[in-house]
Amino acid sequence: METYQVNQNGYYGEFGGAYVPEILHRCVEELRINYRKVIDDPSFQQEFHQLLKDYVGRPSPLYLAKRLSELYGCKIYLKREDLNHTGAHKINNAIGQILLAKRMGKSRIIAETGAGQHGVATATVCALMNLECVVYMGKTDVERQHANVQKMEMLGARVVPVTSGNMTLKDATNEAIRDWCCHPADTYYVIGSTVGPHPYPDMVARLQSVISQEIKKQLLEQEGRDYPDYLMACVGGGSNAAGTIYHYLDDLRVKIVLAEAGGLGITSGKSAATIHLGKKGVIHGSQTLVMQNEDGQIEEPYSISAGLDYPGIGPMHANLAKTRRAQVFAINDDEALDAAFLLTRLEGIIPALESAHALGALPKMKFKPNDVVVLTVSGRGDKDMETYIKYKNQYSL
Repeated sequence: METYQVNQNGYYGEFGGAYVPEILHRCVEELRINYRKVIDDPSFQQEFHQLLKDYVGRPSPLYLAKRLSELYGCKIYLKREDLNHTGAHKINNAIGQILLAKRMGKSRIIAETGAGQHGVATATVCALMNLECVVYMGKTDVERQHANVQKMEMLGARVVPVTSGNMTLKDATNEAIRDWCCHPADTYYVIGSTVGPHPYPDMVARLQSVISQEIKKQLLEQEGRDYPDYLMACVGGGSNAAGTIYHYLDDLRVKIVLAEAGGLGITSGKSAATIHLGKKGVIHGSQTLVMQNEDGQIEEPYSISAGLDYPGIGPMHANLAKTRRAQVFAINDDEALDAAFLLTRLEGIIPALESAHALGALPKMKFKPNDVVVLTVSGRGDKDMETYIKYKNQYSL
């Protein structure tokens, strides 16, 4: 049977693999050899799930959004990752990878972050487990997400503003990789999304798959069946989406809908719609769809949302788009803002700008009255309040 999961060589169809400099080959290989042994170990699973329950507050609720459902003429459930400790899905992966790092004998943790949620989650777990933590963050993002920077510093992490490129997520990732090259023996690099060289995309998807595991159980309780008709999530690198769809990838009864950042429009030159605009290439260690010019140079992405502002996409999602397993919408800034204000007014939930892109795909869908839709609210909107306030006069609903 055809599968949309990773193969033994670290590829999803034609996307994936590990394209790393010689100096990092040993680190990545060490991880590849160990990650499944450690993650599948019952004592790891026990410790991981105990922390998810008692520290993160899982399971996150699956909430039937009645007024939103009424508006779109179907049953819309919201998977509330915004209610996790630290306010997003990122904590699931941070706990898993840092437990793995400890078992591999690493004493120093580095991470990259865009919107700051992965940085906050990593800094939180490092504080909990008494580990040194360095977070690389583009200077542009440091300025637009300064509340998260303050949290990371309060948690004891050192935040390093990156001033190369357009000073966003791509550039922070470059710096984190440089650091790892210089400190391979004691340092573990926690990647926050389903990007990077194999085994990262698969490992992050596995750690985030607690989301779809819970959806199955919760739908069975609430709907009498363990699968929805539609799963919807936003994609930047793609970790909340990977977690949402993981246990349903090969279940063709379930339609997958992904929302990427259209920015000012896919023809505007100011977009981060990688699946729509990308061509096959290599970025940060894996072969995937990348926004690039004719010479193969990376194009600078743009999105109002710092967490979606990335010129690549996880190889799992590149493959889902290429094989048409997933339907992908490019949601523009204004559509995401509209959707955020709408959810806030209808359901009393202020979503992160990233999640607002998934909500922005709802008006583009044609649902039947008995369709069951699960949409993941990947994070809460606290970090985006300044952006929302700036635009709120346009949305005096």
